[in-house]
Amino acid sequence: MQENEIQFKEKINHSTENENRSRLLKHLPVVERRLQLAGISTSVLEGGEGRPVVLLHGPGENSFWWMRVIPSLATTHRVIVPDLPGHGASKIQGGAFDPDSIIIWLGKLVEQTCQEPPILVGHVLGGSIAARFAINRGDKISRLILVDALGLGKFRPSLRFAFGLIRFTFHPTEKNFDRFIPQCMYDVGSLRRQMGSKWDLFQNYNLECANNPAHKAVLQVFMRKLGVPKIPPEELGRINVPVSLIWGRHDRANKLKIARDASQRYHWPLYIIEDTRDDPKLEQPEAFERALRQIISESRK
Repeated sequence: MQENEIQFKEKINHSTENENRSRLLKHLPVVERRLQLAGISTSVLEGGEGRPVVLLHGPGENSFWWMRVIPSLATTHRVIVPDLPGHGASKIQGGAFDPDSIIIWLGKLVEQTCQEPPILVGHVLGGSIAARFAINRGDKISRLILVDALGLGKFRPSLRFAFGLIRFTFHPTEKNFDRFIPQCMYDVGSLRRQMGSKWDLFQNYNLECANNPAHKAVLQVFMRKLGVPKIPPEELGRINVPVSLIWGRHDRANKLKIARDASQRYHWPLYIIEDTRDDPKLEQPEAFERALRQIISESRK
């Protein structure tokens, strides 16, 4: 094993980390650690005991987008939630990161955090990455769950979604965040009330990340190479682990038709979450978790 491949694992000193991030972390039953994975200084939230579940977030997001399902899921499973390379607190070291190396990065993550093949759950960009990993390294996971995932069809978001995304990407202000978020969330007002004081911490941390020039550059490359391109059907057909889909009924980015077509073509079970757009885990965590647990229980039969 080469020196740069040796496992390096340490608890992060939160006194030196982002205040909003640290305050969000206090609400979760996890420990944040840093792993060196394929040249990426990777922040990982870990908690719970049991069968491992790896959760991959969406583009321009971070591990805290899973915050509403982590507490319950960690009561029965070992939960591993990384910040994708160049997202959140994960830092790309020594120059640019080749997105094609994401399979190596994810393989190292599984190797260093899971004692058995995990259930791999990917949301939007994380879904595209998870599907590509299953195509190339399916022997390393036990099941694949894709949530409003990119890569399964042509990326043709609604005009309002596309315009809001472009405006926020180039000018990530609080005003533009408030304008764009209704394109991603079915009922923003309800979500704000449910999250209470955590909403402001969540919004502020995401605005800080969105204004980071390094994060912006990584996001553009990842979307161009891993998010927008459609995965060839013959490659998806080669996935040799059980696959299930969870989708928001009112998704304006990856419309429900994409999920229905994939479900019919590959015979993947589809679970539709009501009253949500492209982020059912954040908007409807209880319904999302019921679907997730049903999928997991089916995999044991």
